[in-house]
Amino acid sequence: MDKILVLDFGGQYNELIARRVRSLNVYAEIISYDRITIEEIKDKYKGIIFTGGPNSVNDSTSPHYNDAILDLNIPILGICYGYQLLAYMSHGKISNKALKREYGKTTLYSTNSTLFNGIPETSICWMSHNDFVEKVPHGFKVTAKTDNCEVAAIENNEKKLFGVQFHPEVTHTEYGMKLISNFIFNICNCTPDWKIDDFAKSSIEKYKKELENKKVILALSGGVDSSALALLLNKAIGKNLICVFVDHGLLRKGESDYVYNLFKNKFDLNIIRVDARERFLSKLKGITNPEEKRKIIGKEFIEVFKEVKNSLGEIDYLSQGTIYPDIIESGNNKSAVIKSHHNVGGLPKDTGFKGIIEPLKYLFKDEVRKIGLELNLPEEIVYRQPFPGPGLAVRIIGDITEEKLKILKDSDEILREEFKNNNLDKIASQYFTVLLNTHSVGVMGDSRTYGYTVAIRSVTTDDFMTATWTKIPYEILETISTRITNEIKDVNRVVYDITSKPPATVEWE
Repeated sequence: MDKILVLDFGGQYNELIARRVRSLNVYAEIISYDRITIEEIKDKYKGIIFTGGPNSVNDSTSPHYNDAILDLNIPILGICYGYQLLAYMSHGKISNKALKREYGKTTLYSTNSTLFNGIPETSICWMSHNDFVEKVPHGFKVTAKTDNCEVAAIENNEKKLFGVQFHPEVTHTEYGMKLISNFIFNICNCTPDWKIDDFAKSSIEKYKKELENKKVILALSGGVDSSALALLLNKAIGKNLICVFVDHGLLRKGESDYVYNLFKNKFDLNIIRVDARERFLSKLKGITNPEEKRKIIGKEFIEVFKEVKNSLGEIDYLSQGTIYPDIIESGNNKSAVIKSHHNVGGLPKDTGFKGIIEPLKYLFKDEVRKIGLELNLPEEIVYRQPFPGPGLAVRIIGDITEEKLKILKDSDEILREEFKNNNLDKIASQYFTVLLNTHSVGVMGDSRTYGYTVAIRSVTTDDFMTATWTKIPYEILETISTRITNEIKDVNRVVYDITSKPPATVEWE
């Protein structure tokens, strides 16, 4: 099987690069630059991609790599920081004195070169840079530019070295997938022989052997990640998998009974429901900081699992439905921390488990959905709304109370009903309401009100690394707003979030 090495220098979109390569049915393997040697790279990969990163190559503390990698006769594509590093290693000059920085959608002017073969001379790309290539290395030619960047792409066909300042892996880059395809197939000569269903089959066989006669506790939430994982491990170890569903009181309306009954009765999984509503809410009382909320919830989850484990006797492993975006946004692999996740960051030493089983941690949401379908998980689960581990705690801005939870649950139910009624649930990738920690003046009847504000959030995306806000028709927004303010006491204002990701995240906290 042909492999592409994604050499990780700490950027936010590094795993997305691997996702794009894998979507072409070529296996991509992500390894941090400081965890693999030249000898380990030699003769193992058909191509190498240098990723982006948050640093400047001119900073002596920034990540660099052995120059000998350029002489392995393995094609290399540098992206953003990786492009600047490639130019730097090839004895070009990188400057941080750009007259104008570029971030976001930019017009790209390219030539009909090896990397840009079949791509129009004018297109849209997603640019992100402060530093720029001031002096092109010997043996390279410039193959693209923008209005503010004279050297937006370079290539050295003789040495099979290519670099682009922009991000071809994000959906905002118009012909990004064509560029990646050119590199993978026309330059690296890869054979498309890796498929996601191979991952499911190989994982089941792997865990049949590794977990034979071992007992595993799985954190089951009812979302596609943990549900697909439950079926995968169930096929591998059967009743030795113990699914633990924690009702922390921060679930959507009616969700606790729905999830438990579905997996208990329909799938006949070995499932335990833990009612921990009062426990979690008491711990969260008066807490307003979102990171503190997450940490409290994460700690309580671990405590719950420890208690369940102790009540069941000897349990060997804890399993979680961690996926790539969780790892990326939690700042692993030297990327900048965006937010912490309760199911990311390793296993505390005092849990008594031998380790964590996370089969899905290198997959994106759409890949997990494909695995779910492969494992005969019903579409109603496969395409359920994504839901954060901390639940509604990160959709209530400020402190959490029973009153606020009821308002948020009711408003979210109304939003989901109207999206389904108008077929918007088939268009939007994720949608929910947020309860703001503010009151505003309103009027109902002849009386002055001072009520809460509910924000609507809806985005469309194919990877959850970037997302655009959903263009909801005004009349539907009006219906949703009218229902929320009429049906929910103490809400007198509804607003719609029209911010894309980036610069915002999908969740508010």
